[in-house]
Amino acid sequence: MTDRRRFLRNLGLAASGAFLAGCDRISQSESGTRVLESAEWLTRRVQRIVSPSTALAREFTEADISPVFRPNGTTMPQTALYQSLMKNQFRDYRLGVEGLVERPGEFSIDQLRALGERTQITRHDCVEGWSAIGKWQGTPLAALLAHVGVKESARYVMFHCFDEWGEDTPYYESIDITEARHPQTLLAHSLNGAPLPVANGAPLRLRVERQLGYKHAKYLRSIEVVSSFEDIGDGNGGYWEDNGYEWYAGI
Repeated sequence: MTDRRRFLRNLGLAASGAFLAGCDRISQSESGTRVLESAEWLTRRVQRIVSPSTALAREFTEADISPVFRPNGTTMPQTALYQSLMKNQFRDYRLGVEGLVERPGEFSIDQLRALGERTQITRHDCVEGWSAIGKWQGTPLAALLAHVGVKESARYVMFHCFDEWGEDTPYYESIDITEARHPQTLLAHSLNGAPLPVANGAPLRLRVERQLGYKHAKYLRSIEVVSSFEDIGDGNGGYWEDNGYEWYAGI
């Protein structure tokens, strides 16, 4: 790592740490909320400088694949629709695409595969402190976005999922358009050469390799391209973000 990159990385960590030290007290006021939002913006800007939009996450070899890829989050959605699709081996599954796109629609796994395929061996880093290396195969999200035609006003891609957390709260996540178009951002249908196990997100999950594991939404039901997520959930861009996690989880 160059001295410049080390300096920028440390600057981002220092900025985050300084604000986290008093975040509970600061966040109780409206002005404090704006301060915290500014801190997160600074962290994202520094991260973008250190790891620009073209930077790739490290990829590994077959020999590096973990013997067991530990599942994160939900391991069995209980919603009636998911259970019905699972009983039919997901043959009737369709991924909905809507929002700020020219050609909204629904896509089977085979239709997604026809748009393009990528295989990558990468490391999953969980916010809980564990990691695992797996071989993922899927459609680059960029290929799907190009197919449906993203409108100029679009800024984010929302991922709505089959699993529910809390009291009937469907899991959801989001990334920005830059991350969505990154070559390693996949709609993954396979893990280690086989269809995704249910515990790991079958039939389709997000892989956004430059961010922590909670950003990798499982059990994808639909994608929504939006200009803002302020009217979705509590307006923070994701389920865990609504519960205090940072929206940008770059590593």
